[in-house]
Amino acid sequence: MGRERQEKKSEAAIAKALEAALELFSKQGFRGSTMRQIADAAGLSVGNLYHHFPSKESIFERLLDDYWQRLLDPDLPLNQVFARASFPEDLEELAAASEQVVEENLRYILLIYVDVIEFRGQHIHDFYQDMANRFQDVYGERLSERQSRGELGDVDPMAAVMIASRWFLYFFTVEKCFGVPMHLGMSPQQAVGEFIRLIRYGLLPRDSHDPDAGSDASHGNDSPKPRRKP
Repeated sequence: MGRERQEKKSEAAIAKALEAALELFSKQGFRGSTMRQIADAAGLSVGNLYHHFPSKESIFERLLDDYWQRLLDPDLPLNQVFARASFPEDLEELAAASEQVVEENLRYILLIYVDVIEFRGQHIHDFYQDMANRFQDVYGERLSERQSRGELGDVDPMAAVMIASRWFLYFFTVEKCFGVPMHLGMSPQQAVGEFIRLIRYGLLPRDSHDPDAGSDASHGNDSPKPRRKP
């Protein structure tokens, strides 16, 4: 029983240290935060903090690892959208799930920018380098089949789904993490709606096979099918 209590105490100390470090790193950056500040914010001694983490960088790495695990969790609503692989009919769902990811992980997202600025991205390199492979595993076969049946145009659908996913996450990051609402000169609903229309129908004039240009798709109230080849 004594060992179990000690393990729970240790887990609680680690959780407090990570929470304190996340708050400090996301506000002050990595170099602007000290082990003393983290220990004080966590209610730990500096010695106790070093007992659990050999260095400040090890805490930073642990926080990013925890964030990657959140992003790869199959139960994450965004990953459930990915798993259904219904792109591009699911663009509205993809946007909503992306917004939720940003809202729930504001401080973790800021760590990515801290890593880019202070470490030249060394801690996030592998995660983003493997992103294309993860999308290929989920979407590759289904999108290829749909394109071969003429259900999608002649653009690369894999590029489209990756661009859409990254755009939604970046858009809501600017809106919520950077605190710049209306940064495209329109409401989030309008901006997302216009982007969805752009992905589904393109920028050039549509022919007679296209849906009515006056549809209400830009407001997320309609989910028209992608254009078939003539």
